[in-house]
Amino acid sequence: MNDTVDGFCWLDLKTHDPAGAAAFFGTALGWRFAVDENDWRRATKISVGPYRIGGVSDLSAPVYPPGTEPHIAHYLAVADAGRGAEAAVAAGARLVVPPFDAGDQGRMTTLVDPYGAAVSLWEAREFTGWTFPPGTPGAPLRALHTSGDPDAAHRFYDGTLGVRIPRDRFVLGDGPGWRLVIGVRETPVVHEVRPPEAVGPALLLDRI
Repeated sequence: MNDTVDGFCWLDLKTHDPAGAAAFFGTALGWRFAVDENDWRRATKISVGPYRIGGVSDLSAPVYPPGTEPHIAHYLAVADAGRGAEAAVAAGARLVVPPFDAGDQGRMTTLVDPYGAAVSLWEAREFTGWTFPPGTPGAPLRALHTSGDPDAAHRFYDGTLGVRIPRDRFVLGDGPGWRLVIGVRETPVVHEVRPPEAVGPALLLDRI
């Protein structure tokens, strides 16, 4: 079973159109969107088969600034979110959301690394994140970090945060950020799915 993929343990799809996201990604990737009846927040979760891989956030909620673009928040598993945030900021990261307790589920914080990529740190308590068998269609396969300095970015995650992400996951790119690669049975001609603008970001695909 996969508890992490390159250190990541969960995703949160932030969209202006939850219904459109469910329709698009359900057709494109087989993702299923359903309210979690065991969650007091009645949050919508994303599943592939019986395995949960993420959640959904509606960007129309007042907690989000107007004009926030659809995106995926990537959750990186760490032993201590507070210490991770302190070390990251000392190394040049920008703190976006200070560490806080997410009930009894865990503790988290969000930052922008020194190379421009947003990432959330997740310190698990009751909730450890996704768990699915390797090779599950529609599930995350690996993560890619793009920046103007892949070597330095790798040193930041490996040395500062202590997360052992393979060096080849860090690549040169104009737009900094993390992107999950989703595993599919057959590689399409275009190796990504690109939903309507309000629904979410493009996702990379690769054959499993």
